[in-house]
Amino acid sequence: MNKSDLIDAMAADAGITKVQAKAALDSFTSNVSKSLADGGRVSLVGFGSFSTAERKARQGINPQTKKPIPIAAKTVAKFKAGSELSDAVNATKKKKKK
Repeated sequence: MNKSDLIDAMAADAGITKVQAKAALDSFTSNVSKSLADGGRVSLVGFGSFSTAERKARQGINPQTKKPIPIAAKTVAKFKAGSELSDAVNATKKKKKK
């Protein structure tokens, strides 16, 4: 599912226009991004939690030349699935196996 498919599904489920669904999705992603950029965390009970983590600087290897290259430290976004989401994913996999 891509962004366009998600907007279509949100509009159909909520009984709103695609323009309104796009605005809602854009608002959601914008606010999650702002919160994470400020060092915060976004927790949606049952669905999951968005947070950040620090990655230390390290040495990598260029696969073409096999020479070491420095990889800078950075902050990365993380998502941890909640119990309801995990259960829904696992229930779907069980149905497909039958």
